[in-house]
Amino acid sequence: MATTTTKLKMKLLIDTKKNRVLFAEANKDVVDFLFSLLDLPVGTIVDMLGSKYMCGSVGNLYASVWDLDYDYIHPSADKIDLLRPKVVPSPASTSRSSPLLLAPSDRQRFFRCTFSDHCDNYVTNKSTTNCPSCHRKMTREVEYVDGSGGNVQKASSSKGFVQAAVTYTVRDDLTVTPMSNISSITLFSTLRVTDFSALREKTVWLGYNEGLQILKASLQSKTVLTDVFLSMSSRVRFEA
Repeated sequence: MATTTTKLKMKLLIDTKKNRVLFAEANKDVVDFLFSLLDLPVGTIVDMLGSKYMCGSVGNLYASVWDLDYDYIHPSADKIDLLRPKVVPSPASTSRSSPLLLAPSDRQRFFRCTFSDHCDNYVTNKSTTNCPSCHRKMTREVEYVDGSGGNVQKASSSKGFVQAAVTYTVRDDLTVTPMSNISSITLFSTLRVTDFSALREKTVWLGYNEGLQILKASLQSKTVLTDVFLSMSSRVRFEA
């Protein structure tokens, strides 16, 4: 999984009395990022968030594979394929502006052993390979640096998934729709907004850390934007 320093901008509309995000105004890049979360395999999600932070029992499955000795794994199998599965990116996930840019499926992967300093001399392209020095499995993934430009391999860019000449509405539960005056009026009615004087706009920036928080919250909550962007300090400020 490659990361970027890209930060995307969203404008939140907040009900300060109820301390909740009603919805956000978002452009193409934000919506492409949100839709790209659908590309992530379960193993990749657990790898990114950490098994102990996962709801349910899928984190235990991940930890079980991680802890399983290679003596119990079929010789033709590689547990790195479950722990860090390859992703076949869609146009949304390969958008250049995505905070959680996915690695292309054809990226070459390299591994080394971490048992001792003597093992650092060896690199392999298959994590089931035994280290020539200590004979343990070479499972620590390392980054390949391109000799022509000195750059770490990155995911390819694309044109994304949704149209750019549109503003989108992202509700607190991550329901995404194209924005219009009529849809906004309908949304206010649906959300039962009665006190418009309590509404405030707040511009927020969505980077890698916020992207991970959105991913985590999307698996646990129906109030994702509120959970991620309304900290206790901001709630106190709105109430004051």
